Amino acid sequence: MTGGTREGIDLTRVLHAPQQRVFAAWTSPEDFAAWYGGEADVLLDRVAMDVRPGGAWSLVIVMPGVEMPFGGVYREVSEPDGLVLTLKDASAPKDAEGEILTVTFSDLGDGTTELAFQQRGGHLTPEQYAAAEDGWEAFFDALAARLATHP
Repeated sequence: MTGGTREGIDLTRVLHAPQQRVFAAWTSPEDFAAWYGGEADVLLDRVAMDVRPGGAWSLVIVMPGVEMPFGGVYREVSEPDGLVLTLKDASAPKDAEGEILTVTFSDLGDGTTELAFQQRGGHLTPEQYAAAEDGWEAFFDALAARLATHP
C-alpha cells in the first residue's frame, strides 16, 4: 500500500489438506456454506453454485437482524488448480461486475496445499479493502478448521 491507495488484497495460506480437497471446499455448497462467512451463519438452502465458466454462484450470510447477500460468476474453473470468479454484494450497482477473485491451489506434497488468494477490482475504498482482508482472514481460519474436521 503506497500513497494511501489500495487496489486489492493478496493472501497466502498453507492448508493441511490435499489440493483436490481444498478445491472441493471452494466448489461444494456444503463445504462453502460451512466456512464462507467465518463465524456467521450461511444456511445451505441459501447457497447456489453452478461451478463452470459462466456459471453463477450466490449465498446469503445471516447475522442477527441482518442478511448479507453475495454472488458472482465463475470466469475460470481449473480443477484442482484454482478458480477465477467475480464477487459483489448488495451494495454493488446491478450492472457492476464486482471484484475479481483469483484463487490458486498449489500441491505442496505431504497432504498440504498452498492457497494463494487475490482480490482486485478497485471498487472499494482503502478502508473497505482493509475490512475485507480481515474478513477473508477469518473465512480462511474457518476454512482451515473445516478441512481439519472434514478431511
